[in-house]
Amino acid sequence: MSLSLIVDAHLDLAMNAIEWNRDLTRPIAEIRAREAHLRDKPDRGRGTVCLPEMSRGRVGLCVATQIARLEHDAFSPVFGWRSPAQAWAMTQAQLAWYRAMEEAGEMACIRDCASLEAHVARWEAADDAAAAALPVGYIRSLEGADSLISLRHLERAWADGLRAIGPAHYGPGVYAQGTNTTGPFPARGLELLRVAGELGLILDVTHLSDECLGQALELYRGPVWASHHNARALVPHQRQLADDMFRALVARDSVACVCLDGWMMTPGWERGKTTPASAGLTLARLADHIDHFCQLAGNTRHVGIGSDLDGAFGTEQTPADLDSIADLQRLPDILRGRGYSTADISGILHGNLLRFLRSALP
Repeated sequence: MSLSLIVDAHLDLAMNAIEWNRDLTRPIAEIRAREAHLRDKPDRGRGTVCLPEMSRGRVGLCVATQIARLEHDAFSPVFGWRSPAQAWAMTQAQLAWYRAMEEAGEMACIRDCASLEAHVARWEAADDAAAAALPVGYIRSLEGADSLISLRHLERAWADGLRAIGPAHYGPGVYAQGTNTTGPFPARGLELLRVAGELGLILDVTHLSDECLGQALELYRGPVWASHHNARALVPHQRQLADDMFRALVARDSVACVCLDGWMMTPGWERGKTTPASAGLTLARLADHIDHFCQLAGNTRHVGIGSDLDGAFGTEQTPADLDSIADLQRLPDILRGRGYSTADISGILHGNLLRFLRSALP
């Protein structure tokens, strides 16, 4: 029996390829071995994502990011570029990598419903062996809008195939307030919402301050999702979705996608100190967050997977029973053990996001 198709709503593939210098076409063991001696980043030698592992785990479609924030505070621990031009140039380098992957037959760009349906049909018709030869589909999203020199650059990005945008990342932003900040959208951010709505972009509320998230849900009339969030009720932090936020997304027939960053899965995590073993962190903890959201909604239609794997962390900060992204295929048995039906599980793994994308893409 073939494994279930998985749609992952958040992967920083190009960031890993360009900034981490990882050749994602190679086996995961090779990538780890090549960088095991490096100490420039905390996750060196511990990566979990490459294209062969995505294929092995039937993660046949993902939302893949471009990301480059500005340095708003010289003393911030979060890296940023010194100018919008530099940040824009980095996102264009990332775009060039996606294009190179398309030319090599490794990835396929999904821009509209027609390309979505054709890609999903190919993956669903392929057995596990045949799936290994298929390109991984990707929908491009901009995580944090700092790199947009002007809103004309957003229009250019749309024409190039961008289909989703998250206005903020960590800290204050040019267009929105992000994680660990407070406050509403500035005037430029409100104009961003207007232009994004006219273009038909999916608005990603991930990383927005509470005030900005509330404004976004009130003002944005286009499609909205939360690409990688967990439940604030289980792990108290502004980065997480509060219950009322999730209910507001349900009211928009949206999808909130749970992620696998250890500090967002279990309370009390200290980055650089806590380990998966010391925290008893396994994929069952992710199922806790899925359960919480499903109970709030009264159904399973509004939850998906947005793993954020290799989002500047590796196995030092992921569940102990996950060695690579292919191990997302362990989730069905965990959910089945909690009473989820086959239809429920299929919805969480891919069906809910596909339903959303069919209504959101041109």
